Amino acid sequence: MTSQNQVKIFSGSSNPELAKRICDELGEPLGKIKLSRFKSGEIYCCYEESIRNCDVFLVQTFCDPINEHMMELLIMMDAAKRASARTINLVIPYYGYSRQERKAAPREPISAKLIADLFVAAGSHRLITIDLHAPAIQAFFNIPVDHLTALDLITDYIRKKNIQNPIIVSPDAGRATTAEKMANILDAPFAIMIKKRPEHNESVITHVIGDVKGRTPIIIEDLIDTGSTIVNVVEGLKERGAEDAYVCATHPVFSGPALQRLDHPNIKEVVITDSLAISGEHPERFKVLSVAPLLSDAIRIISDGGSISSLFKYGGI
Repeated sequence: MTSQNQVKIFSGSSNPELAKRICDELGEPLGKIKLSRFKSGEIYCCYEESIRNCDVFLVQTFCDPINEHMMELLIMMDAAKRASARTINLVIPYYGYSRQERKAAPREPISAKLIADLFVAAGSHRLITIDLHAPAIQAFFNIPVDHLTALDLITDYIRKKNIQNPIIVSPDAGRATTAEKMANILDAPFAIMIKKRPEHNESVITHVIGDVKGRTPIIIEDLIDTGSTIVNVVEGLKERGAEDAYVCATHPVFSGPALQRLDHPNIKEVVITDSLAISGEHPERFKVLSVAPLLSDAIRIISDGGSISSLFKYGGI
């Protein structure tokens, strides 16, 4: 990074390990900040070093408890603004509420837009995020949004495994474009699962478009929440003659018994990133790839005035 740019990186309480890895990649120290709670549950924040005229990057991902981490970030932003930070840049690897980006039924909110409005109103100058559930969420912000992707990272890892007779599988129509791109990079066919959702976090596979018999499925998703959809997809593929599957996702939300569900006999490996911290022990079949180099490169490019498009090895998303 250029010397004239005073860049300081601070971490919220959601994923401090990732923030530390980002700083290690940049060769910069992690900023000193005090975050605590009053007995009433109110959040307290204080920067323990000067940030006047600095470009401040706040690293906070939206894991459980999501609303607590969101409020913490807003308070960090307010403290930075009142401490005369030059710019406030949000590094949110996993943007929560992204599945509520449209009205699917009458009298529903568009929560992803509400969150965007909160961040802009609180004084953010830029958002850096990875693999939004719906890319159109970028338009909810009236500030620059650098929408990165872990697809290159995951695809390179899968390529090195030299999987025989692979087929890229999209669990639903919404991920078809990503699955098609991954299939083109790996020179493999792809298939699409058609499902319906009777309730939130529940799905039923109704059709499979594509011949999966005798092939090794590589399932690509943006996030895994409870794991029930992925297990349904894996079992649906198995019923149609597919081999054991590889499951790939950027964001390991992992609510409830997700880890136990994904420790499934028909899943060879679960490939995820550290966009969210995984609490506790996870099975050996889990492979965690770090997005710290990707995020550190983005911060360096933004600070030096370069082009974010240089981070897209296979042409972006």
